[in-house]
Amino acid sequence: MPKAISDQDLMVLSSARNGLTFLTPNDWALVSDRAVTAHFNKGDHLVHKGKPSGGIYLIAKGQARIRLAAWASLPPIGPGEICGEMSFLEESPASADVVALESVDAYHLSVKTLQDLFELFPHLASRFYRSVATNLSRRMRSLVGQASPASG
Repeated sequence: MPKAISDQDLMVLSSARNGLTFLTPNDWALVSDRAVTAHFNKGDHLVHKGKPSGGIYLIAKGQARIRLAAWASLPPIGPGEICGEMSFLEESPASADVVALESVDAYHLSVKTLQDLFELFPHLASRFYRSVATNLSRRMRSLVGQASPASG
């Protein structure tokens, strides 16, 4: 049975600038009730490139690195941020590794859990997808900002 997100973690997740910013307090109550806790040690993979992520992770504590390729690295992600969303959105294997830089506590929302929630609460789905799209746009801007004239 899922363990509800703690009040402290819920505050971190719901107030994060790079998190699921468009979710309402009621949305968070629904998500919180269905999230499953996960712990990762330094060096552990939250997401494995080439494998389905099985859903998304909401990071509550610690930092992780998204490793796209040898040539591309994103700034660390931390409390309030998500990972595994591209695999979830595209229903495909992950396009990057996500590795814990330190001890990470996260909450996992499986594909089935999210699909069930979105069927029951379409407005939650709209706000969730808007939040994910905004996050992906920020990450893309970060990558574009890293590109140098020499990289083409």
